[in-house]
Amino acid sequence: MKALLDLIRANKAGQPLGIYSVCSAHPQVLKAALAQAKQDGSPLLIEATANQVNQYGGYTGMQPADFIDFVYKLADEVALARSQILFGGDHLGPVCWKQQPAAAAMTQAEQLISAYVAAGFQKIHLDTSMACADDVLPLSDLAIAERAAQLCLVAEQTALSHFGQSELCYVVGTEVPAPGGVSSLETSLEVTSVAHVAKTLADHQQAFAAAGLTDVVWQRVIAVVVQPGVEFDNTQVHHFQMDKTAALAGFIRDIPHVVFEAHSTDYQPAQAYTQLVRQHFAILKVGPQLTFALREALFALCLIEQQLLPVEQQSCLIAVCEREMQRQPNYWQAFYQVSADQQSLLRQFSYSDRIRYYWNLPSIATAVDKLCHNLAGVSIPLPLLSQFLPVQYEAVLNGELIATPQALIQHKIRQVTARYAAACGRAVAA
Repeated sequence: MKALLDLIRANKAGQPLGIYSVCSAHPQVLKAALAQAKQDGSPLLIEATANQVNQYGGYTGMQPADFIDFVYKLADEVALARSQILFGGDHLGPVCWKQQPAAAAMTQAEQLISAYVAAGFQKIHLDTSMACADDVLPLSDLAIAERAAQLCLVAEQTALSHFGQSELCYVVGTEVPAPGGVSSLETSLEVTSVAHVAKTLADHQQAFAAAGLTDVVWQRVIAVVVQPGVEFDNTQVHHFQMDKTAALAGFIRDIPHVVFEAHSTDYQPAQAYTQLVRQHFAILKVGPQLTFALREALFALCLIEQQLLPVEQQSCLIAVCEREMQRQPNYWQAFYQVSADQQSLLRQFSYSDRIRYYWNLPSIATAVDKLCHNLAGVSIPLPLLSQFLPVQYEAVLNGELIATPQALIQHKIRQVTARYAAACGRAVAA
């Protein structure tokens, strides 16, 4: 974690440096991010969420140790040193068990935290904001902080028992956009107030002390999550406005060792990321935009395939995706409460990118493999590249890229990672 701590100190000192957090378990996305870090010679922060990876496997089927092994194997493929990778746990708390009484849900959350720490995750977002089945609403700020301290104590004990010491870094605060975006964008998105941030930090510091956690542990609280006025829904983006967060930036500048962590920063213009970093939003989370770029590349290749191969030989990837999403609507139905025609549009093209939950289905994975195999066996004409993948077309013309399916997919995803890297002082944006 030294690299992360050094970066935060530099940001606090006024240097325009930050780090972006890759929140995805898709191998193509992770390969692109790993390759970006290799090119930049920079640390790479990769995070898993409680729903995605937990002690029971989550929706990926991976426990925390499995996820780290999975990422390390991908890193070996691109020849990135494992020491450059930082692992974080995002929204770790009782979220997966909130339908249970609080005592039972927190027991599960303790097991979750212990599994993450024992596996080697070192950046832990303590998120206990969600109410459980028997909680009195609204859940108080102090109760949230006390539960966070309860989980922090478990994390510290696990680190000491497994590694003989704790170098864990913590993120607190829960005023975040809904994971993966919202269904409908608010007309006016309220930026977190300075008073609220101050109370969040004070409540957590008080709760940590009451739980017997020393000031040394509190010094490893490196970030607080706030709402900086960024959000996206299915078809729109609420863009960052720097003037609205000036007071927040001034406040956090004077708080030792703490920066802001910004969630749901996907789809912002490049300038916004640079401004966020300069205002001490030193940790920028990105997830759906990465798989959105993956989907764009795959669909573009599918349209190219339609021009080059007979129908009977085609992968029909777009049609297969649509068929499977209609057969299994559980991952998108609650998010796309619109007419049937609009649902079809959103299933394929929504910013929230619910299609990302379907790539591992055997039928879709088979179609992707067939698509890549089909196009690997032909020479893609330049006019088709220009039509469907214009940025990659320019890179091919400039001799920077070969027009193979895998190379085109990776280049498309790295348009996103390069933009974040540039804002964080790491690379030149594509």
